Amino acid sequence: MVIDESNNLKKTVEKITNLRNKIESNLELLQLEDDEIRELIVSQVSEIKEELEELEVFTLLNGPYDKYNAVLEIHPGAGGTESCDWANMLFRMYTRWCEKKGYKFEVVDEQKGEEAGIKSVSMIVYGTNVYGYLKNEKGVHRLVRISPFDSNARRHTSFASVDVTPYIVNEDIDIEIKPNDIRVDVYRSTGAGGQGVNTTDSAVRITHLPTKIVVTCQNERSQIQNKEKALEILKNKLYQLEIERKEKELKELKGEQADINFGSQIRNYVMHPYSLVKDLRTNVETSNVNKVLDGDIDLFINSCLKEIR
Repeated sequence: MVIDESNNLKKTVEKITNLRNKIESNLELLQLEDDEIRELIVSQVSEIKEELEELEVFTLLNGPYDKYNAVLEIHPGAGGTESCDWANMLFRMYTRWCEKKGYKFEVVDEQKGEEAGIKSVSMIVYGTNVYGYLKNEKGVHRLVRISPFDSNARRHTSFASVDVTPYIVNEDIDIEIKPNDIRVDVYRSTGAGGQGVNTTDSAVRITHLPTKIVVTCQNERSQIQNKEKALEILKNKLYQLEIERKEKELKELKGEQADINFGSQIRNYVMHPYSLVKDLRTNVETSNVNKVLDGDIDLFINSCLKEIR
């Protein structure tokens, strides 16, 4: 962990140094009063602005858990195939975002829909400040479109929920899970896998009885590995629950009232009768729905981080 923090600090210093050098170099070139050089500098202004914004957002990721990896889960709402398909579209959006950012991800559980899409998916995203970037994606996402599953081509509204929790290594979590507090069920994996994965009862479902939290894992090769991974995720969820409990107590002591809408429906994706993606917390919007669904969501992530600051 110390090595990771040291590397992150080095990257931050390197970003600041490179950007400062670029700006100072351009300022020196401006003194030459050469038209071609001026045009070259003007062409770099937008690039420098983007780097400045990226650096500004980076400095906002100073929360106690922002530096950690993240567990991201997607669950469709009511609506059958429509919602399952929408959940799958969100899953693709986040995996494409990971690829663009250079983050690695591991799908630990995926339940396919009966006709299309997914009933649920759980993945761990690995990288610097992943939780800090993704934490505000938690909530309900709403899609409006002409349904590809409706023979009458009618407009449908679908909902899916996204949950994000920090993924903290066990050494940093002081949470005890009592054996009597959990129920462990094993079953045959349903996803893609190699020899032995789909032919034995290797998938594991752990239910934490006091909180009713359910964690499933079927991505690993053996039942033991799946159980260890599921216990890790359960411990993280219990840790997050404890954090939220303490924060709620603190807010009650301070007399603060949380926004009843925040964390529920956070963003609308409209594909018909017009094209628009709008974040309901910041009012930031774009008409390029396909670009957003292809993983270009930094506009919303960055604006939300600034708004909350």
